[in-house]
Amino acid sequence: MDSREIVRRAIEFGSPPRLPFWQHWSHKMHEFPDDVCNVWEMDRAEAGWFFDNPAPDDWGCQWETRDASMGQVVVSPLASWSGLARYRPPDPRNPFYYERLGPLLDAAGDRYVAVTAHNLLFSRLHKLRGFAATMEDFYLEPERIHRVLDAIVEFKVAQCDELRRRFGRRIHGLFVADDWGTQSGPFVGKRIFDEFFAPRYRAIFQAIHDCGWHVILHSCGRINALVPSLVELGVDVLNVQQSRSYGLVEFGQQFCGKVCFLATVDIQTTMPRGVEEEVREEVRLLVRHWCTPEGGLIAFDYGEWEAIGVRPETPRIMFDEFARQCGAWKRA
Repeated sequence: MDSREIVRRAIEFGSPPRLPFWQHWSHKMHEFPDDVCNVWEMDRAEAGWFFDNPAPDDWGCQWETRDASMGQVVVSPLASWSGLARYRPPDPRNPFYYERLGPLLDAAGDRYVAVTAHNLLFSRLHKLRGFAATMEDFYLEPERIHRVLDAIVEFKVAQCDELRRRFGRRIHGLFVADDWGTQSGPFVGKRIFDEFFAPRYRAIFQAIHDCGWHVILHSCGRINALVPSLVELGVDVLNVQQSRSYGLVEFGQQFCGKVCFLATVDIQTTMPRGVEEEVREEVRLLVRHWCTPEGGLIAFDYGEWEAIGVRPETPRIMFDEFARQCGAWKRA
């Protein structure tokens, strides 16, 4: 069975023969399986921005960084609503976003192909408007927020269509990102989520599914309260990186078997501490509580470990324990 089929079976609860491994695109650990070809190039901005270059992006956001991270937006093009009437999003069919993808897809071999498109909806909204202003304007300027969100959805749906037109079944999943949580819960309550985001997520996720691809959503923070809605709206894979924040056992009891987890040992606590037995024990807990005999778990490499103070040997310890657990759920 090739890597593509192993990943597909894990996502669709089709009884894969082992745990799949998703390695970071720039940091390969060759002693472990490499089941996913993760293509980031569509996120590169023609204006210059990329994850290692905090230049302006094509939405008019100015980025800045002072450390090894991707940085943050320091100038938002819609910080004043006076600019809304003349604001135009980038062209989702601009060949620049797609012209580098072909050779990368050609190199995928028998691996599962995931194309990334970060800053899905909420993340793009608050980068355009500013975070504090966005949170206020759900109440103060809802019509303007709706207008901006509609423009983002239009871009995302057209982007999916262009990807499908160019590459079709050579892609298997679209990796998208919206960070929704603080350490204690989501940024917004259910009423705001349902009014502003739920129908738009449904439209975007349906567009992805119409292409024949899985929806792979990354979201940081304690997002427990939103997970039922996200799954109902169409998320196939949930990329979660702070397992201790969710309540590892509690999270598994609530959602195991309902969505596939793309999971790593906690990047805020366990991984930075780097205590080998703590890392191995957390892997065992993830396999025990987040996986079913039919699948539902993919071992994930965060990748930019140095940016969060993780020693190089610690990810190898994590993957080594995932490899030891490759068939453990079958014995449960």
